[in-house]
Amino acid sequence: MRILQNSHIPFVGIRYWAYAISIILIIAGIAGLLINGLNWSIDFTSGVAAKVNLKAKDANVSPLKIDELREVLKSNGFPEAEIQHVGDPANASFMIKMKSKSNTADVSTDTKGKILDIITTNFPDYVKGKDVAKDVIEEIYEVGPKVGGELRTSALLAVLASLVLMIVYIWFRFELTFGLMAILALFHDVIIIVGIFAITGKEITVQIIAAMLTIVGYSINDTIVIFDRIREDLKTYRKDPVEDVFNRAINNTLSRTVITSGTTMFSALALFFFGGSVLHDFAFAMVLGVFFGTYSSIFVASNLVIDITHATHKERSTIQHLTKRKK
Repeated sequence: MRILQNSHIPFVGIRYWAYAISIILIIAGIAGLLINGLNWSIDFTSGVAAKVNLKAKDANVSPLKIDELREVLKSNGFPEAEIQHVGDPANASFMIKMKSKSNTADVSTDTKGKILDIITTNFPDYVKGKDVAKDVIEEIYEVGPKVGGELRTSALLAVLASLVLMIVYIWFRFELTFGLMAILALFHDVIIIVGIFAITGKEITVQIIAAMLTIVGYSINDTIVIFDRIREDLKTYRKDPVEDVFNRAINNTLSRTVITSGTTMFSALALFFFGGSVLHDFAFAMVLGVFFGTYSSIFVASNLVIDITHATHKERSTIQHLTKRKK
């Protein structure tokens, strides 16, 4: 199936408008990071996560509302506790995440022990007839500051390592300039998305890091498809201006880009709206990733190659390298 056949959109001609939009978004993202910082989850800091079931045995007791639980935790010294429904709200099953107040504090004594006290003291009707340690606290795990710091470092290294390996791959497949510009476009995507998370205060969890890596892979694949067409067109239209060749290649791959991005976006939006609170932030990252990954593949990566090769007077040698015939 093909759509947007024979399109002649001047992507190269309007590239400076695209650059301006990207610069504004990047500055906003960096400002958000500097002002708000990142809201790392307890997986990367320290604290306790507990899944609690507060459905009363007495059928006459109305289900506990999440706002009531949040208010009780706030009044007991945990105003930043994050609470989410797990499953049907009528079952009154909640996931509670509470960060340790000190990086050097013992998580077990600083947070974990207080959960039991708060629940038994403030919700007697919901724990009556239950073994709090087994029936109410269904799951609980803790992360110390050392482990959290190591996970945060490992996550950042994973993203950086993936970017470096992609540079090497594209360098051998195309040319170093193409590889560097593709990675610069990826940094563009990641900085904007991370900046949006900083501005909105959304939590950076292990799932969000996974989404970031997925976004990196998705975006680079889209970019490589366009680069492949550019390389083919450079061989076919050797005498045409470079800007025309690049613009033709982007337009010729536009149908594939829109269809692939559109179907992926529909899936991400379905998770965002119908996947529940547990998947909400992951789906939000995926939606942003698909949008900005597609945007950077079309408007940023290829156009940067044109401007860099012009600026460094390497345009002719770059084209000769890309179009040389293999023996």
